[in-house]
Amino acid sequence: MQYQQSKEERVHHVFEKIYNRYDAMNSIISFQQHRLWRSDVMKRMNVKEGDYTLDVCCGTGDWTMSLADQVGSTGKAIGLDFSVNMLSVAIKKKLAARLKHVEFEHGNAMSLPFEDNQFDFVTIGFGLRNVPDYQQVLKEMYRVVKPGGKVVCLETSQPTNPVFRRMYYFYFGYVMPLFGKLFARSYKEYSWLHESARDFPGKNELAEMFKHAGLVHIQVKSFTGGVAAMHMGEKPS
Repeated sequence: MQYQQSKEERVHHVFEKIYNRYDAMNSIISFQQHRLWRSDVMKRMNVKEGDYTLDVCCGTGDWTMSLADQVGSTGKAIGLDFSVNMLSVAIKKKLAARLKHVEFEHGNAMSLPFEDNQFDFVTIGFGLRNVPDYQQVLKEMYRVVKPGGKVVCLETSQPTNPVFRRMYYFYFGYVMPLFGKLFARSYKEYSWLHESARDFPGKNELAEMFKHAGLVHIQVKSFTGGVAAMHMGEKPS
């Protein structure tokens, strides 16, 4: 339990500090690829007008806003995060877009403040690796999604090619923290992102965790040599 608390506190400190440079740094360290990955995942999800969606660990709200575009004014998109500073950026995006069917809420992914069977889609983008207990969060996402609804995760992954894997770890371990120091003055915080990506399960292990949470019809899609992966599962009807 002590490890979980220390990880949660550390993650909270990281995102409370880097919030105002997070979007720009995401584009720099991923070479804009994260936008292409999310666009591909959205096409596979096939969100409809009127759907009710939840974006867990929403950060600055980019995926929440993309979901809002898809569900339209007859639906609803909710973003949830435990960093007040990250949410402040998300709320500014909502106000700029003048969208009434978007809500941002402060909360913890480990215990979602929603009743069972509420959402057509529950997503988490580059946030699962930062929680204290991956399986607990997946169980919570399963709990609040409707029967027949989908749980979707877009996250860093472990490349399977040995050569590419070494290059990936070198980039995450040395180049990305350097970018953090140069562009965001946050070397320690971006070193943490390397640790969280290094320790995160590979795509096959995460697929098994989806099954263990109760999800079926699990789809897995790798991106850019396996540096990221989509996992999408359905709650049985």
